[in-house]
Amino acid sequence: MKRKTFSLKEEKVKREQYIVDANGKILGRLAARVAEVLRGKHKRDFTPHIDSGDNVVVVNAKDIAATGGKGKSKIYFTHSGYPGGHKLLTMEEVKRRDPRRIILFAVKGMLPKGPLGRRMIKKLTVHAGSAEVSGKPLKV
Repeated sequence: MKRKTFSLKEEKVKREQYIVDANGKILGRLAARVAEVLRGKHKRDFTPHIDSGDNVVVVNAKDIAATGGKGKSKIYFTHSGYPGGHKLLTMEEVKRRDPRRIILFAVKGMLPKGPLGRRMIKKLTVHAGSAEVSGKPLKV
């Protein structure tokens, strides 16, 4: 009896919505769990080349925690493309300006690079404060 490897089809994917409360959670652990759900690795029928993940909503991003003094030592680098157009911001400065970016950058770095990863990151919604959303709670 020959057995074939199962490969999920894009139209057969069933998506759910998960809610994560980031209040007091550690950034790296939260980002790793969210990336796993966005990618679909928590599902039994995971297929690496298909976007089979679920939607994730993160609330209370302003209350995220980091270990080891990363608030002052972690640097976020951006560049405008012009000579001398680089900006270096610490995690505390980014958190003050827009706390949603911290979680977004951390999760984006854990997803595949290329068109598949760009489709996956679109299923992530991050709210700085509390928001009224519905869905299943996600354990982190």
